[in-house]
Amino acid sequence: MKIARNGWFCVGLMCVATAGIARAQEAQQAAEDQAAPQQPPAQQTPPQQPPQTPPQQPPQTPPQPEQAGAPQNVKLPPPPPKVIDVRMPGEAGFAVGVFGWTPFGNNYLDKGHDANFTGLSFLELSSHNHGAFGLDVNVAAGLHNSLNFSYFFAKKSGPVTAPTDLVVFGQTFSAGEPMTTNAKIADAKVSYEYLTWPYPVERRHFRLKTLWQVHYVSVRSYYDDPIKSATPDSAGNITSYAVLGSKSFFVPAFGLGVHEYVGRNIHLEADISGFAWPHRWQLVDGEATVSYRVGSFDIRAGGKYFHYRTSAEQDYYYRGTMAGVFVGVRWHSD
Repeated sequence: MKIARNGWFCVGLMCVATAGIARAQEAQQAAEDQAAPQQPPAQQTPPQQPPQTPPQQPPQTPPQPEQAGAPQNVKLPPPPPKVIDVRMPGEAGFAVGVFGWTPFGNNYLDKGHDANFTGLSFLELSSHNHGAFGLDVNVAAGLHNSLNFSYFFAKKSGPVTAPTDLVVFGQTFSAGEPMTTNAKIADAKVSYEYLTWPYPVERRHFRLKTLWQVHYVSVRSYYDDPIKSATPDSAGNITSYAVLGSKSFFVPAFGLGVHEYVGRNIHLEADISGFAWPHRWQLVDGEATVSYRVGSFDIRAGGKYFHYRTSAEQDYYYRGTMAGVFVGVRWHSD
């Protein structure tokens, strides 16, 4: 019994001691909490969520400009299809050609309004032809237009008889005297050929063009009385009766040209142009041609007409008409 009481006594002491230690720790903890600054309670961060992807918008076409007076939200028609422009052989690049012809016609010399003498000067030049030769250069200027440079000259010489007493560039010739004349007629031309109809050309074979030209026409002639020039006078002196004269002028010209492409190798062309000023210049220039294409070359044949008159306001003036058949060949770069 004594041992049991001692044991319970020991257990009771231990419980009392343990309770005291616990109370002392709680008191110390409360004192520390009062001494420390008050901290706000930590906030909890909500869980992060991935951003939502915005819905995809369908692509929008840019707004079309509204036409005046047209209702809104009207779809414009599609653009017209591109026009096919067909160029025939010879309508691109450049070309160089030569031609020759034998012109027929009459050419005259006469006294002008500015003459200071009373005698007559009307004289028909020799009709004996020595042929005419020329060259031309054609350069394409876009949209079926072209720029053409051409030059030709014709020579006429032979004997004539003075119809009356004449004054020719200051030299006198008696009626009935045998004379010789030698003349050269030349024409240099720049022509811009502008497509007038149809436009657009598309696949058509016909062309109507307006011609805008500038001509430089010159006539140079030589006259002589070969018998008098070779016969000495009573003193044995020889006097020359030869005399030289020339006239020239610049003149604009306007006209029309028609072209027909029968096929890729056959080309028909006709041009007519001219200009006249009262009592001054006159000019008519015409040509009709048939061309046949062989490779890069055109074989050409046709007819040519040329009429001119220098200014009648000068002391002398020339006038004449030449026409004939010509042939030629032209080389193309295209």
